[in-house]
Amino acid sequence: MKVLFAAAEAHPFIKTGGLADVIGALPKALKGAGVDVRVILPKYKGIPEQFRSQMEPVAVLDVPVGWRNQYCGIEQIVYEGIPVYFVDNEYYFGRDGIYGYMDDGERFAFFNRAVLECLPSINFQPDVLHCHDWHAAVVPLLLKAHYRHIPFYSNMRTVFTIHNLLYQGVFPYSVLGELLGLDSSYFTSVEYYGNVNYMKGGIVHSDHVTTVSPTYADEIRTAYYGYGLDGLLNSRADSLSGIVNGIDTKSYNPNTDSKIFTRYRSNLTKKAENKLGLQQELGLPVAPYIPMVAMVTRLVDSKGLDLLTRVLDELLYYDDIQFVLLGTGDESYERWFREAAWRYPTKLSSQILFNDALSRKIYAASDIFLMPSKFEPCGISQLLALRYGSIPVVRETGGLNDTVHAYEEETGEGNGFTFKDYNAHDMMFTLRRAVSYYHKPEHWKKVTKNAFAGDYSWSVSAQQYIDIYDNIME
Repeated sequence: MKVLFAAAEAHPFIKTGGLADVIGALPKALKGAGVDVRVILPKYKGIPEQFRSQMEPVAVLDVPVGWRNQYCGIEQIVYEGIPVYFVDNEYYFGRDGIYGYMDDGERFAFFNRAVLECLPSINFQPDVLHCHDWHAAVVPLLLKAHYRHIPFYSNMRTVFTIHNLLYQGVFPYSVLGELLGLDSSYFTSVEYYGNVNYMKGGIVHSDHVTTVSPTYADEIRTAYYGYGLDGLLNSRADSLSGIVNGIDTKSYNPNTDSKIFTRYRSNLTKKAENKLGLQQELGLPVAPYIPMVAMVTRLVDSKGLDLLTRVLDELLYYDDIQFVLLGTGDESYERWFREAAWRYPTKLSSQILFNDALSRKIYAASDIFLMPSKFEPCGISQLLALRYGSIPVVRETGGLNDTVHAYEEETGEGNGFTFKDYNAHDMMFTLRRAVSYYHKPEHWKKVTKNAFAGDYSWSVSAQQYIDIYDNIME
């Protein structure tokens, strides 16, 4: 079986969020299961030189973008056994950052067309084109409209994965003809309040739609989470699947991670040495028995930060805890957490930056990991926390609901603590409940044992994707 992943980002080449982690890890799991899988990405200016210097030219071609033809170079790296192709065009991708430009509709129309146009030139005929998020969502539509009649493309099937329905790629009506080269007969399948919606095109025209957790697959079929596409998603319910993401358990392994203070497998005493190291590094009181609560997150509304800002002063004033936050985002939240750290210098460390080594130290050092998200399609942070034995406190939404299960004192089952309603005091009550169990060693050992015992790898999820590929190919 041959599969091509089309996406806008992939670890370690370029990353803004969880999409890159998926594209960096899932192909390796599929390859381990016998799939010939490859990846295609834009060649951004921000890709580190260590990778750019390894890229080898494969092909040069012209790519139609509406009525015009644009230069396209294809370069290749084989990274950890996975061939990765890069679509080169300085006009579109030789810029700082990845998204957020006024001509993003044109930039990714070019990329989608290039994905299809380059296949004969790179001598790869995939059975399945697996397209991710709005940036690659019109590949299935373009395949049907421009390529299906060509024998080389006639048997290709498509899977479209929604990583976050909030971001849909909505552009003016003129994009349909000017950039995608389509007439008005195709407008209905991409129409969104008079505009062109790339993600809608992926949902309508792909052979199968997936998203990144079973709960999120249910949620996006409701008006609250569906962002105007819930009716369409309900119409595709029979070919909509939710598959939980995994993590790269080889890279994120507390027993081998060279970036943490003390390596450990499931030994809480060894884990506690990481807390002492981090307390010292961040200037917090070095106190092994004070529970450390952590967040590694983007500082945006969807992560539940409005809940936290309502009650954090109360928690830090009355409760004997330390709180460590790492992340960047909205200026208002960055300012709030800097000021809060000034008010509580012995209890709160606000690290307004992103640093991979520091994030790993926080996963290893913290006792409790807070994720009170308003919505969370899958979430990676709670899986990393579980891997490192930091017990999640989460709201029951999306992938958090599928991966974190409330601890039950009577049975000793469960790997975290959960609350349902989006309410600041429900969150605070649940966090205090987790802290109370931290001070009951017989229970804390059980819940951390359950966390360490979980399988957070991609192996199960990869097989679910293979089953979908097999099904649509039949």
